[in-house]
Amino acid sequence: MPLDHNWTHQGEFLQAAQRFDREDVLAPFRERFHIPPHGEGQSLYFTGNSLGLQPKGARDIIEGELEDWRRYGVEAHFEGRRPWVAYHREATADLAAVVGAQADEVVAMNALTVNLHLLLISFYRPQGKRTKLMIEAGAFPSDRYAALSQLRLHGLDPETHLIEISPREGEHTLRTEDITARIAQEGDTLACVMLCGVQYYTGQWMPMREITEAAHAAGATCGFDLAHAAGNVPLQLHDWNVDFACWCGYKYLNGGPGCTAGAFVHERHANKPEMPRLEGWWGHSEARRFKMEPDFDLMSGAEGWQTSNAPVMNMAAMLASLAEFRAAGMDRMRAKSLALTAFLEQGIHAVAKSTGAPLEILTPSDPSARGCQLSVVAHGHGKSLFDCLTKHGVIVDWREPAVIRMAPVPLYNSFADVAEFLTILHHGLHQDA
Repeated sequence: MPLDHNWTHQGEFLQAAQRFDREDVLAPFRERFHIPPHGEGQSLYFTGNSLGLQPKGARDIIEGELEDWRRYGVEAHFEGRRPWVAYHREATADLAAVVGAQADEVVAMNALTVNLHLLLISFYRPQGKRTKLMIEAGAFPSDRYAALSQLRLHGLDPETHLIEISPREGEHTLRTEDITARIAQEGDTLACVMLCGVQYYTGQWMPMREITEAAHAAGATCGFDLAHAAGNVPLQLHDWNVDFACWCGYKYLNGGPGCTAGAFVHERHANKPEMPRLEGWWGHSEARRFKMEPDFDLMSGAEGWQTSNAPVMNMAAMLASLAEFRAAGMDRMRAKSLALTAFLEQGIHAVAKSTGAPLEILTPSDPSARGCQLSVVAHGHGKSLFDCLTKHGVIVDWREPAVIRMAPVPLYNSFADVAEFLTILHHGLHQDA
């Protein structure tokens, strides 16, 4: 079906996009990723917030590990080009740069919710009247499941001991003053604050530093699920004094489906064998690990929370992506993200004005309170608009009851992608009217 090009702003946005793309210092990185095809061209891929695109360098790294396995067998743990026995460390420096941490504060391991449970075992320690665990209302379901099960593990009733903080009536996002006031209000009943870094549904970037300071002032520990923040927004976990954090590797970090996740533990919690944790042999002293001793000897730093050896094939693709992060630099990525997301936001408002469609952006308009994701409700249109976008090669995602999430990722999305999307959106709103 041909698109309706009778849109007064189309030429304006296309010309601006072409100019911005010519000036974009990160434009060459687009060619380093595989963009799914659509028809005879490429799709418009705006779902890096759900699954990042495949780096073209991933194949060589994965095939290299397969070759080492074929050539060395078990000896590849020590003889391979990237010896498997310490494979997780191949990602350490780059992950530390992405989340603003020291190298010994991060480790690549497990999956996100597994890491969340391992960290909560250590950092949610209800005692006396200090028993409550705080999350945000509408948290990603897995986070809520983890919180509920941790409460039950301690024999506590979630009805009494789980705090779910909500936006004000009629608002979609949390205000900083409301979060910090609620933390202060709970005071010495609060054991742990565990919120998201970027809220998966609204795209709000939480005021992480202020939340951490408030939690510590109340005597509670503070941690974050960074699934939608790592690789998306600039983080300074060490300087913000965050106690713990975890993230997945397959969204903005482009590690592939089910990719190994990561964890952060602030250095002040290192070397504390008395700290409760679930222990496994990869958290045991590296120098003594293969002596097969019966007693646990804690490794220093975040590596002390490891339980098992690295899933090499699972991690390999992420190394290719982290190389691109290193080359691009988080500062340059953030600068482009700000410009690209603002361009998309401006265009959505222009389309809404042109069509009269009631498009509502749930994500904060303040650039300091968001990453590259925008969550949009097209009131009165529902999933039919999403289906129209999909038909025309736009890959975004749908979240019930009526939200379309889109994320123009600075590593591989262009301003021309956004301009083309706006034309398709304009067409879709007319078709669905």
